[in-house]
Formats: sequence, structure tokens, C-alpha cells
Amino acid sequence: METSFALIGFLIVFPLVVAALLLVVRPEGPRKVVVCISAALIAVASVALVLMNLGASCTLLAFESEALDFVGTGVSLVVAAVVIGFAIRYRNLWAALLAVVQIAGTLVLEFVFAHEIEVPYGLYFDSLSLLMTFIIGVVGSGICVYALGYMEDFQAHEPAGAKDRRPTFFALMFVFLSAMYVIVFSNNMEWMYTGWEVTTLCSFLLIGYTKTDEAIRNAFRQIIMNMAGGIGFLVALYACALTMGTFSFYEFLVMGANNPQLAALAVTALAFAGITKAAQMPFHTWLLGAMVAPTPTSALLHSSTMVKAGVFLLVKLAPVLHVSPAPSVMVMLVGGITFVLCSFMAISQSNAKRVLAYSTIANLGLIVACAGVGTAEAVWAACFLILFHAIAKSLLFLCVGTAEHHIGSRDIEDMDLLFDRMPRLARFMMLGIMCMFIAPFGMLLAKWATLVSFVDTHQVALIIILAFGSAATFMFWAKWLGKLAGIAGTPDNVEVTVKPTEWVSLLLMACLLVLACVFLPVISNVLVEPYVLSVYNLAGQDISADNLWLASLCVIVVVVVLFAGVGKNQKKRKVNVYLAGVGRDDDTRSFQNSLSGTTQATTRNWYMESVFGEKRIAPVGVAFNSLIMAATFVISYLASPLFL
Repeated sequence: METSFALIGFLIVFPLVVAALLLVVRPEGPRKVVVCISAALIAVASVALVLMNLGASCTLLAFESEALDFVGTGVSLVVAAVVIGFAIRYRNLWAALLAVVQIAGTLVLEFVFAHEIEVPYGLYFDSLSLLMTFIIGVVGSGICVYALGYMEDFQAHEPAGAKDRRPTFFALMFVFLSAMYVIVFSNNMEWMYTGWEVTTLCSFLLIGYTKTDEAIRNAFRQIIMNMAGGIGFLVALYACALTMGTFSFYEFLVMGANNPQLAALAVTALAFAGITKAAQMPFHTWLLGAMVAPTPTSALLHSSTMVKAGVFLLVKLAPVLHVSPAPSVMVMLVGGITFVLCSFMAISQSNAKRVLAYSTIANLGLIVACAGVGTAEAVWAACFLILFHAIAKSLLFLCVGTAEHHIGSRDIEDMDLLFDRMPRLARFMMLGIMCMFIAPFGMLLAKWATLVSFVDTHQVALIIILAFGSAATFMFWAKWLGKLAGIAGTPDNVEVTVKPTEWVSLLLMACLLVLACVFLPVISNVLVEPYVLSVYNLAGQDISADNLWLASLCVIVVVVVLFAGVGKNQKKRKVNVYLAGVGRDDDTRSFQNSLSGTTQATTRNWYMESVFGEKRIAPVGVAFNSLIMAATFVISYLASPLFL
């Protein structure tokens, strides 16, 4: 136990030390050394903590410090003060007002309500925490390494004489990792709130990294929406102090499961905070706007970690949501509506990062819906959705970033012949896409488990939503996959200049994805099932172990076929392109048609903007989800002891 405690302390404190070091280490060479070594140490420590505690149920660690309570309060105030400073500089009234509300609320909470509440067990971990530890430590660290090569190219494209702000960029990434560990390991909800707000500020600064008008505008959209969620978290803390007399997250969950009426307002407020952080409609636009940031920001904050903080909180709340009708319906409907509508809107997108953004929001919606259902089976499915989405989306974001730097575009329609132009990268990208929607990869198995949980709980509306949303998912992924798989001609290979750090990270993500799919039954037995059993005293796995292992074998076959021949220096034989007619020009893929004219063979996707466009669909989701959340807050307040 002492070793686990030391590792948790290391994972929280060490990234902060690295961040401080990176602010002063400005040369390229030393920065690479610091980032690579630090990332490796964080990954090793994370894996060590996971391996040492496989199968762990909730383990509370005695750690109480009044000084840390004040430090947490101070950090929250600093976050708000920084936001106020930027709000004044860029004349953003809403950000300033929310920050003032946060400052006032934090001070009143600390000095009026919280000073008498003690949480002797300030830290904790369980199997779900360990799953998140793996994602943060291994996937997050891998993205930091990838950023070295990417940001070198990014800086090279900056105007001559532009200030090099990469030390700040890398420092923020490591601060973000530390804040995520605080969220995952804090049993003291005040400490969790501090980590929550730090991730919000880091995201704000990273989205606005380029300081263009578009980046600043989108950064403020993010901070306004997430600070609204932070105020929701603050409301939950007030409700806990007034009705339950505790800030222990473990005690809150136990009391809430036994007396849902007592915890109704706090659960609703926490669910609202999780929904904003997970970018669910009507808060989805902050994540879409965040795509203007450099690709490592998208991969770290908006696929593998920050948005996962929102769904992590909601999955932790699942046992309480299961017995709380109003908050449960809110979470289910918000997640379900977001899943189906964002899946539809992804069809109309040709910008690869925007497709990934809508897909991210949609998949997070499915996880949110599972948390709202709150059964053992739904939580089992949600855990695997979190895992596979984090790895696959990180891989895809990194692939798109590298492709953009080498083909000059992130548009799917410009990825013709990518299989020849960037053969390794195209295969990595295809692997990530297949994992998102094709059997036998893990994401589809998790979706099947989701469907089973919806059927078992007779959630007819969610079953219909899952069916239509999955059909839309198939359409936008299949279009992209087909574009990558098309081969005609022998263009020059442009991936020879990809940085080694990028290849290392891409290979890491690809290997993690394959290993996670192949060893899904093992992960279920040693991480996911122990968590479900500790919470529900029931098994959550509805798919037989034999079928899971059969899917694992099929994954191996698919991966071997996909990567067969990669790396072989074999001489390619160039042949004319066959276009079912007399060829006129192989380079432009033109052929003689039946009227002896010239026709160019093209492959272009169908986007149906008039049917699935954002302007048509988004207002529907925004209106429905806003009404649902407002109604739930009213119902929860009227049912809480604060009103009665």
C-alpha cells in the first residue's frame, strides 16, 4: 500500500516538476531529452501502479491535510484570476462574470461551509481509476512524445521571427497530465474540483496557442462552457455540505445509492458538470472549436483525457443514477440525443479533424447514455467504450496531424492515393478507423454490450437511437476508409520525412490498440469486472469469454493482412491503370468513353449537406437537451432536502 501511495504521489507531483523544467529548457535538443525521459517515467509508473493493484476494489488512502485544502482553494482562485485577466485583455464579459462567480463561490464554500468538514481518506483508487491511469499515463505520455516532432514542423511553418512558445506548450501538457491524475485519485471532492478547473484552464490556453482571432474566439467558447460546468460542480459541493455533511466522494456515492432523494441535487449538478466536460449538446461546440489547436492538443485533451474526465465522473455516478429517476433520465437522453445527432452531422463533414470531433462527441454520448442507464452491464460497456475510444481516437488524430503536414491538407477528399503516398501512415489510419466500427474490433463489441444493456432494461428509445446512430457511424467511417483503400498509380512516397518521435508515438498507439483488442477478455477479468463486481456485486460481462477470444483471434488475422509487406524493399512493377476502357492519361486517370470522348475517373464522397448539415440538425439537439437539463434541475431541487 505504501508503494501505491508513493506512485500516486509521484504521478501527481512529477509532471508539475517537469512542466516547471520545460519552461526554462528552451533549446530543441534538451527539450526532447526531458520530454522523452519524463514521458517514459510517467508511463512506467502508471503501468506499475496498474499491475500492482490488478483486481483492486475501492482502496481508500489515509491522507488529510488542511494546508492542501487551502492550496486547492488557492489554485482555483488563481485559475479564475487568470481567466479574468484574459477576459479583460480580450474584452469577454461572460468569461469575466463566470470567473467572478467562481471566486465568490469558492471563498464562501471554503470559509463558511467547508472548514468544519474533514475527509481523512483524501485519496483512493479502484479498478476504474487504474483503467484511467493507464490511459493518462501511457496514451497521454505517448502524445507528448509525438508533439516533439509535430511542433517542430509546426514552428517551421510559422512566419519568420515568430516567437517560439513551445516551452509553454509542453509545460501545459504536463500540467494537464498532473491535473487528470488529481481528478482520478481524489476522494476529497474539493481536490477533485481543483483538478477539474486546472484542466479547463490548460485547455483554454492550448486552444488559444496560435493567438489568431479564430483560436481566441474558440478558446473563450471553451472556457465559458466549461466554467459553467465548473460552477455546476461547485453547486454540487454546496449541496453535499448542506445535505450530506461530507466531501468524501466514496461516502457520497454510498449515501446517494442508499438515499437518492438526499443526493438528488448534488448528483444532477455533478452530472451537468460531466456533461459539459464531455462536450455533450448543447455544449458540443467548444470541442468542435478546439480543433483549431495543434493536433497534439486535439489528441491529448479532446480524445484521450480531458473529455474522458467528464465520462469518468458520470460512470462513477452510475450506481446513484441507477436509483435516481430524474438525473438518470437527463443523462440518458442527453447522451442518446447527442450520439445520434452528432453521428448524423459527421456525415456532412469532409474536414478529417471535424469528422473526428463529431465522432468523439457522439461516442462520448453513448458512454454518457450507458452511465445514465447505470446497470452493471451498461457500466461494463462504458468502460470498454472509454478505453477503445481513447486509444483509437488518439491514433487517428496523430495520423491526421502527420498527414496534414506532408500532403498539405486535412480534407478527406485530398487523401487520394494515401495508401501509396504514405503507406505506413495510411495503414495506421485504417487500423484506427476499423477499430471504431468494424467487427471483430473492441469498439463494436462494446457497442454490442451497450445494446444488450439497453434491451435488458427495456430502454426502447435508446435502442432506436443506437440503431440509427450506428448506421450513420458506418456511413461516415466507410466513406473515409474507402478513400484510404483506393489504390491507382504510383505517386511519390512523402512519408520519408516524418519525424522519428512521431513514428514512435504512432507505433505505440497502434500496438496499444491491437493489444487492447486481442486481450479484451483479460482486461475484462483483471480491470473492468472487478470494478463492476465491487460496485454492483454482479457480473457485467454479457458476451461469453469464448466469443471474446474468437474475436481476438480474428483481430490478429485482420492486422496481419493489413500490415503484410510493410517495410519490404521490393521493386514495384508499374502497370497502366485499367479503367474498363482505353486509357488516355494514367496520371489523371482519364479514359476513352463510349462516345470516343475523354472521361476522368474520380472518387468523391457523398456528404448530403442539405440533409445532415449542422445548421439543420444542431438546433434540434441544443433545444431538446437544454430543456431536459433545465427541467431536471428544477425537479431535483424540489425533491431535495434543501427545498423540503
